[in-house]
Amino acid sequence: MQRRVVVTGASSGIGAASVRRFAELGWETVAVARRAERLEALAAETGAHTIVCDVTDEGQVAQMAAEVAETGGATGLVNNAGGALGTDSVERSSNDDWRRMFEVNVLGLRSVTAAMLPVLREGARTSGWASILNLTSTAGLDAYPGGGGYNAAKFAAHAVTSVLRLELGGEPIRVMELAPGLVHTEEFTLKRLRGDAEATNRVYADVIPLAAEDVARVLVGAFEQPPHVNQDLIVLRPVAQSSVFHTHRGELAPKAQ
Repeated sequence: MQRRVVVTGASSGIGAASVRRFAELGWETVAVARRAERLEALAAETGAHTIVCDVTDEGQVAQMAAEVAETGGATGLVNNAGGALGTDSVERSSNDDWRRMFEVNVLGLRSVTAAMLPVLREGARTSGWASILNLTSTAGLDAYPGGGGYNAAKFAAHAVTSVLRLELGGEPIRVMELAPGLVHTEEFTLKRLRGDAEATNRVYADVIPLAAEDVARVLVGAFEQPPHVNQDLIVLRPVAQSSVFHTHRGELAPKAQ
């Protein structure tokens, strides 16, 4: 079987950049997302097979996995679909926002993984190996004020990834996690801040953040490692961001001697 990877949340940002990078390196790609028109544009650019699917809908996820199996199977899965809503405190935040974050970041990840595991096992029987990479966040490793539901969801996704790695022990399926810090994409922070462009611009003011393409290079690089190499957890930050609490704004320069 030729190397074939399924990427969720592929209509923009890190997902779309990852599909492009996989395609550049000769992988067959399956781009999965809700927005058909964006998938069509990505397919025209990369040759990806596209599937319109909402990862929070178990029926659609089952149909997606069946289509992947019917059209060539897969040896790789990137659980990239996710997102954040709001920066309110635990006291003032909305259960509706928390519920949506858990549905996408945790339950969607579980549904896709469960549906795709039989497909990946079949791919491993043919090629010898298969790979799963969950795109989480440094918000799943360190909590911060205003993180609330997003911290909780990404901590949960981090835990699910660790549990899955234990449960698949003895199978030739590696389970990897990539946790980026500050990344500037066209939609993530804008959606989190409910369309407030001015507030979004302040997040990235006077700092050089990661770009989606930076994350995609590292993500795809994990799949390009020899198949027995498992990068359990990759933490990726811009140089200017030394932790979730510390981001240097302004020019980066050596200290005077």
